[in-house]
Amino acid sequence: MRVIADDGEQLGIMGTRDAQKVASDRALDLIEIVPNADPPVCKIMDFGKYRYELAKKEKIQKKHQHITLVKEIRFHPNTDTHDFEFKTKHARNFLEEGHKVKATVVFKGREITYQEQGRELLERFSERISDLSKLDQEAKMEGRQMIAIYAPDKSKKKSGDAAKQPKEPKLVKETKTAE
Repeated sequence: MRVIADDGEQLGIMGTRDAQKVASDRALDLIEIVPNADPPVCKIMDFGKYRYELAKKEKIQKKHQHITLVKEIRFHPNTDTHDFEFKTKHARNFLEEGHKVKATVVFKGREITYQEQGRELLERFSERISDLSKLDQEAKMEGRQMIAIYAPDKSKKKSGDAAKQPKEPKLVKETKTAE
């Protein structure tokens, strides 16, 4: 196996017993770092320190991950305009945060006969959020629900952000100091 010392120095290729002897002479552990390499790579270091470094790397990787959630907005075929606007506003906020939005039209009882109203509602919803999103899944019926999924469109979002850039601060009132 290829052995690396705790200070990063390459000790070369040696047998397992020799590597363990070198590690015990330094009062450290022999840790197999890359088992699939030819020959396998081992490092002489403190095992507790090694586990700490691995945990630290995992924590940093987790920190930089972005988890995309699917937020659901539910409508009925006869949803009022105020409710529609309110829910559309929430959907826009979700998209700006980078989440997907699942728009669902729920049909209860005899409302199932008004599927065309549900489709028109989803089309209107689609138009309202089209500047922030792209259609991920077309509207389709699943049981008594009509579902469409929208994903945030990063290319459209950047063009909208340019218009929202803060303006240069202005001097409102100049105060005079007494001398």
